[in-house]
Amino acid sequence: MAGPNLNKVPFDIAKMFDGVARRYDIVNDILSLGQTKAWRGAVTGSIEPKPGMLILDLAAGTGSSTAPLVAAGAVAIPLDFSLGMLKVGRKRHPNLPFMAGDALALPFKENCFDLTTISFGLRNVADPKAALIEALRVTAPGGSLLVCEFSHPTFAPFRALYLKYLMRALPAIASRTSSNPEAYIYLAESIQAWPDQSALAAQISAAGWSQASWQNLSFGIVAIHRARKPK
Repeated sequence: MAGPNLNKVPFDIAKMFDGVARRYDIVNDILSLGQTKAWRGAVTGSIEPKPGMLILDLAAGTGSSTAPLVAAGAVAIPLDFSLGMLKVGRKRHPNLPFMAGDALALPFKENCFDLTTISFGLRNVADPKAALIEALRVTAPGGSLLVCEFSHPTFAPFRALYLKYLMRALPAIASRTSSNPEAYIYLAESIQAWPDQSALAAQISAAGWSQASWQNLSFGIVAIHRARKPK
């Protein structure tokens, strides 16, 4: 990979994730200073998975976001377009029904799922609004959307410190821990370019979802956005 690609050509993004799949979860824990598990725990708590609940987990990668949902009794389908991530996921979680698929053209009928979720993946989709519309299509009326994504710290002095870490320290650490440090340069730049909490809520609403709201985690480094499909 020659360098970060903020144009998000699907083939290039899939190839990038294929290349980091084996150590992806470990490196993320290092780069997030151990916060990844807490963020995923907050997502699971917000979803409140229950037996019989049907959930679509988009950009599920190796299944680390899906496994807790299944453990709680929900029926959860992890979908990703990186075959490398799916290969690693199937080895780690052979009980999960991994599927290869594109968030922009989901292989499901309308109104299938009680909840559709995507964690740290909407930012990597070529057309986030189209993905939100497609998620709306496959979610049942009255069902929910949950998006967990990097966002913008709300306290200005902390935001300045965070951006310095993001653009300087993160690529340096990645160069020592990842086989593809260029992928983490892309990560840092894509986070910086991503809309803030209110702007993403507006995009979710514009895609047809209602009651869009958000909850900040780690002072706004990450935000969980929720919305409902109108009945």
